[in-house]
Amino acid sequence: MYVAGIDLGTTTVSIILMDAETGMLKGRRTIAHHSFLPGLFPGNRVQDPQKIAEIAIEGLRDLVSGNKGTGLLRGIGLTGQMHGMLYVDRCGNAVSPLYTWQDRCGDRILPSGESSAGYLSEHVGNAAAGYGITTHYYLGQSGLIPEDAVYMTTISDYLAMKLCGNTVPMIASDMAASWGCYDLQKGEFLTDLLEDAGVDISCLPRICKRHEIIGVTPEGVPVLCSLGDNQASVVGSVQDLEHSVLLNIGTGSQVTMGCDRYYDVQGSIELRPCVDGTYIMAGSGLCGGRAYAMLEQFFAGVKNMAEDGREEMPGPEADLYGEMNRAAEQFLDEYGKEAAWQILPTFSGTRSDPSQCGRIDGIRVDNFLPGDMTAGMLLGILEELHGYFNDMCAMTGKKPQTLIGSGNGLRKNPLMRRLAEEMFGLKMMIPAHEEEAACGAALCVLAATGTVPSIKEAQKKIHYL
Repeated sequence: MYVAGIDLGTTTVSIILMDAETGMLKGRRTIAHHSFLPGLFPGNRVQDPQKIAEIAIEGLRDLVSGNKGTGLLRGIGLTGQMHGMLYVDRCGNAVSPLYTWQDRCGDRILPSGESSAGYLSEHVGNAAAGYGITTHYYLGQSGLIPEDAVYMTTISDYLAMKLCGNTVPMIASDMAASWGCYDLQKGEFLTDLLEDAGVDISCLPRICKRHEIIGVTPEGVPVLCSLGDNQASVVGSVQDLEHSVLLNIGTGSQVTMGCDRYYDVQGSIELRPCVDGTYIMAGSGLCGGRAYAMLEQFFAGVKNMAEDGREEMPGPEADLYGEMNRAAEQFLDEYGKEAAWQILPTFSGTRSDPSQCGRIDGIRVDNFLPGDMTAGMLLGILEELHGYFNDMCAMTGKKPQTLIGSGNGLRKNPLMRRLAEEMFGLKMMIPAHEEEAACGAALCVLAATGTVPSIKEAQKKIHYL
């Protein structure tokens, strides 16, 4: 017997089959969905939701057929990119593109002279470009909501509708909260304030208080209301949510701590609903691992210019990460962290201040070398997260005793792991399975179907390298 987990990411669809007894993977597949569509303006980041759903359904069908068919499949868990939204009609079909979390229409200036994000932040609260409610308000003010749009939903909950044949979307509180303008204590949208601000709330879907079964496939397989990818990654990586801290470094970066009650958080720390009435605190670096990729592209461009005078970027098979890490490690071993460049990698701004730029300091004649710069970038990525971590510890009055790492930035970079362990003062554990979010969705299915008594019990099936 096994369960499936599907993660609809920004660039890929990841699908896993998990043995319900052992927690080990019986099969997995990651598919690039290449679903970005041309935008109407710079910063408009939209995708084709139907294409993503079709790729996921076909990928699941192929993976299941290679593992003795649907007869042994006991449930499907879903997760996917948070904050984004799309519209569906009365038949449950997509009538708009998916406006992703990267979309910047919320920062565009309206005829009123202010942005949607600024207006909603002032009149409702908890709004930002890329958040579903902010995007919805901009589209409404700009006359861009399709005439046949009836409901808003997320991409992973849209997939749930397609799997079950449902026509009315449902979303869990963690996904709903990611849209912004949400009351975390009551578990509902701030509808009165939204109406007063002129936001059309008729499109809002019903909120599931728990991640419950919302329907079954034609073959009778239960389908779970989806989780946010942040929450799913935490569930799929951490055995003890309350006493662990999770670092995830991929394209972006994030530090996450679990807590068992509501906290009034401040600054760039976000409080998000998780599972079974718990919460997580999250601090996000919007650039994160992308900053290291930017540095690699810079070095690659310099190398090409030196070799043949052509300013071209090499293909992915010719990356320089190994050389960069060796140079950084040699520098750190010889001179120490204090001599490295001081880099603040906020090249994409921050959640609280999208206009913030990155900064570089501490450059001297004797450290103007590639290894010094590389060490500074690695430390800067981690220091941003460590600052968020210290803020969380101050808010909760506790300090976790277990450090978990996930994402390719940590999995594939031993130096990054070493520096993280030194900075956090804890030995890092890496989950054995790379598809943490898909695994988290699958573990939630085990609890929702009664295969195990609780999600905490399901998390005991997580294995580490």
